[in-house]
Amino acid sequence: MAQDITLPVGDGYINVRVGAIIQKNGKLLMVGSRDVDYYYSVGGRIQFGESAEEAIRREVLEETGWALEIERLGFIHEDFFLCDSPSKWGKPMYEIAFYFYMKTPEDFEPRREKLNDEGLKWVSPDTEKTIYPTFFRTELHKTGAGVRHIVTDERITGH
Repeated sequence: MAQDITLPVGDGYINVRVGAIIQKNGKLLMVGSRDVDYYYSVGGRIQFGESAEEAIRREVLEETGWALEIERLGFIHEDFFLCDSPSKWGKPMYEIAFYFYMKTPEDFEPRREKLNDEGLKWVSPDTEKTIYPTFFRTELHKTGAGVRHIVTDERITGH
């Protein structure tokens, strides 16, 4: 069984993740949970031995029930934050994430609505609720085919 790439380093962790940018009618498909007061991108950790492209295809299929095609890599994101999962609560996290624009067919609707305690939801980028990554609010509408590199540091405010 492949293992997710999350490694302990000193008092913190390094996490390697992929995220999907799935857009339809001006909204983003995001994941929410009753345990947290924010939305986050469809996706998850890359497994050891897996490429980022393989990982995003797997995660999108697992979470939506659809085998969506990749349009292109849009962002490489380095994020520093304090972890809010129970097993790593308050620990510093350095996350490297690859965000892919996915091709979204007109008839696309997730085949799964629940993922354990989490749920998929179409969210407007200007929703009042916090969304992660936060740059989705300001950067997705900018045109250009290049890959953007973004660094954020949320260790003071948490995540």
